[in-house]
Amino acid sequence: MNITYLVTCVCLFVAVTVTSSTFAQDGKRDLYELRIYHIESEAQERVIDNYLKNAFLPAAHRHGIKQVGVFKPIASQADAGKKIYVFIPYANSKSYFSLPGKLAKDQTYQAAGREYIQAAHDQAPYKRMEVALMQAFTGAPRFKASGVSGPKKDRIYELRSYEAATERLYQQKVKMFNSGEIDIFDKLKFNAVFYAETLAGANMPNLMYMTTFENMEKRNAGWDAFRVDPDWEAMKDLEEYRNTVSKNDTRLLYPTDYSDL
Repeated sequence: MNITYLVTCVCLFVAVTVTSSTFAQDGKRDLYELRIYHIESEAQERVIDNYLKNAFLPAAHRHGIKQVGVFKPIASQADAGKKIYVFIPYANSKSYFSLPGKLAKDQTYQAAGREYIQAAHDQAPYKRMEVALMQAFTGAPRFKASGVSGPKKDRIYELRSYEAATERLYQQKVKMFNSGEIDIFDKLKFNAVFYAETLAGANMPNLMYMTTFENMEKRNAGWDAFRVDPDWEAMKDLEEYRNTVSKNDTRLLYPTDYSDL
């Protein structure tokens, strides 16, 4: 199963299931695609790195997507060496839906990505690939490149997914972010790249967001400050926000040397 087929499936699913009220915001809030490649060997990692660095990112840039993030789990994570995360921001649904067709006609992309695109069935460049489609929160309608500096290998990009038991509780957690939680992260300099509602993915209902830090020490200090922040203390126990998160899935990543973000 190739990447074009998978993306097409997601597009069809979204077209059928996403409500008109969601796309009434089209263009006012970013759409995000998160691809997670599951890999089994250094050889697969090499093929995907080469494809992303020399084919996909340059093609995305040519077709109006100026910044794409590519991340890998830090060494201490259980999935280190087993996954590659690709974050693709789209300004609107037209940009999202049109990209596969543009890539199919882009001969420079096809040539640069040949090893990946034309891989044989018994030499697949990955074991499996997950795709999630998201829409930015109203309180953070556009992604932002991280403001952190220092060596990329030391940076911590923290990707979190908050799952909820029901859609109602999920919407309350989204409301919590839009009504003050984002402001707290900004105040404490968490350098967020994005906050988003998942429109199609494996763990719905869930929201996802990514914060960034120069290193693990600053990441840990940031969360220590968050836990005792007076604004958070005042907000966290409000009745309307109780039991809104049933599972917190946290991934600690670093950006590849060719990542735009």
